[in-house]
Amino acid sequence: MRQFLKNAFRMPPESDAEPVDDPAPTVPEHEHEHEHQPESAVPHAPPTMATPHRDGEHRRTFPAFAPRGERAEDGAFAGTWWGNAWVEALERGALDAKRVARGRGYADQGHVDAITVTPGSVLAYVRGSRPRPYRVQVRVRPLADAEWERFLDTAVDRPGHIAALLDKELPHSLADCGVPLLPGPGDLAPRCSCPDSGHPCKHAAALCYQTARLLDADPFVLLLLRGRGERELLDALSRRSAARAAREGRDREPSSLPGIRATEALAPRTRPPLPPPAPVPAHPEQPPAYPAAPGGPDPFALDQLATDAAARAHALLGTGRDPVGELSLWQDAVRLAAARPGSGLTVTTRALYATLAQATDRTPGDLARAVAAWRQGGVEGLAVLEEPWDPPAGRFDRARPLLLAADLPAFRPWRNRLTHPLGQVQLRLGRDGLWYVYESEPGAEDWWPRGTPDLDPVGALTGLGAPDGT
Repeated sequence: MRQFLKNAFRMPPESDAEPVDDPAPTVPEHEHEHEHQPESAVPHAPPTMATPHRDGEHRRTFPAFAPRGERAEDGAFAGTWWGNAWVEALERGALDAKRVARGRGYADQGHVDAITVTPGSVLAYVRGSRPRPYRVQVRVRPLADAEWERFLDTAVDRPGHIAALLDKELPHSLADCGVPLLPGPGDLAPRCSCPDSGHPCKHAAALCYQTARLLDADPFVLLLLRGRGERELLDALSRRSAARAAREGRDREPSSLPGIRATEALAPRTRPPLPPPAPVPAHPEQPPAYPAAPGGPDPFALDQLATDAAARAHALLGTGRDPVGELSLWQDAVRLAAARPGSGLTVTTRALYATLAQATDRTPGDLARAVAAWRQGGVEGLAVLEEPWDPPAGRFDRARPLLLAADLPAFRPWRNRLTHPLGQVQLRLGRDGLWYVYESEPGAEDWWPRGTPDLDPVGALTGLGAPDGT
């Protein structure tokens, strides 16, 4: 049992060596007549996939990006929220963070050649450590016709949506219209001619990073990936806007108002009963798009607060209770920070953490640790982080024999906590009866929440790295 736990707590290191080279395809994907010929038939790889003369409404070719140089040290790769959402889908869906990190290095160094974008596909050559480049393709699902109809209806709902698109901006409210414009983890399907079986390999990761830079410059690239060209979309939006304006003009035509005698208006009458309340909507509506103005409030912060207020109001209508109203200022700040998707700190997220930490007289580090506890167990998880307590006899006393029976050493007890003798792993019993696992560097006493709470102390340790010498 001891050896099993020690092995389970270790992850095998990934080799940094380049895999054995496999000849890259020698022609672009669209020239199918040569794709399956032997290498002797096409002896040299073309220098680029760029064929801008073939571009049209549903095909766009972009020249290779120059190396980023000093900008490669920036924390966020992309510069817009939607570009960073694309990067987040790549990084959260990857099975090996080291390959993704090397792919980012390839992108920073300019190893990705010209990029061709068509509905559902991004295609490019990527140079690795071998002389011949690899042919890389990343696929995403094009939207169905019904999904495009919903997108177009949402876009013409507010005049600011079309103006934002023309200014190469993608409003949050338009991206959150119920249509999956931005990919989620696992939605990107990479394919590379290299022999590496990683998902993704570093060449596909490099292409994904450079694609995020394309999306930064023009969100219509994202819409093309989902199946519609820029001119096609603008024409459809123009027709819908004109039809809507005509309908609204007809509705605004004045109509004659019937008169009523004053004696009738002032006569006493019995008022009818109030109508029953309207049914609760199925879901809260999206807030409007907030423009960025010099010296004005942060549009991202306004959008997040408005979205949160709408969700709370919807819950209050349906249940008659607002659980958020029972939280303290600190708990609510942790909840807002934890609601920000993703595990990495982007530029926007760092600004949010700094603002919330200042408002609660805490440090961003305190807030980051509290967010980890909240994501582990909500309000109870935060209490386990901050409030040691004396549990009654029973579950806590039975934990140490269970750990010993699992061939683990005798954990040191203190209040509701059991600490490994080497001081790297700690179990904390919550008032909800669950065991929460914490980890720290040896001798640091810098405890961070890890894993998923469990009723069984041994079960809570499963899958976590235990210190050697157990």
